[in-house]
Amino acid sequence: MTPQELRGLCLSFDAVVEDFPFRPEISVFKVGGRLFALTSLDAKPLTVNLKCDPEDAIRLRGEYPGLIVAGYHMNKRHWNTVTVDGGLPDRVVRELVEDSYDLVVAGLPRAERLRLDRP
Repeated sequence: MTPQELRGLCLSFDAVVEDFPFRPEISVFKVGGRLFALTSLDAKPLTVNLKCDPEDAIRLRGEYPGLIVAGYHMNKRHWNTVTVDGGLPDRVVRELVEDSYDLVVAGLPRAERLRLDRP
């Protein structure tokens, strides 16, 4: 997956905004004001921090050693750092990004979730 594809994927979900609160080269993707993906799109290798269910996080780290590791500068229980530029199938990356988005949306206040569910 290329940096442009990763950015496009993150922005494809409802109500997502891209923000740069840390440095201009660090893209932070948020829904409802909450972070679900963080990446430096010009980094080599290309990685992204994604929220993950704690049990799934451990399983994924074991299933994809070196490609999925505990979240860099994040809560290691709830975040993984995923290398997305070649080693993992794009399908897996898409699923992980979608899962991260869904976990964050599930934690939003009910009124906010209902607004996102509207067609």
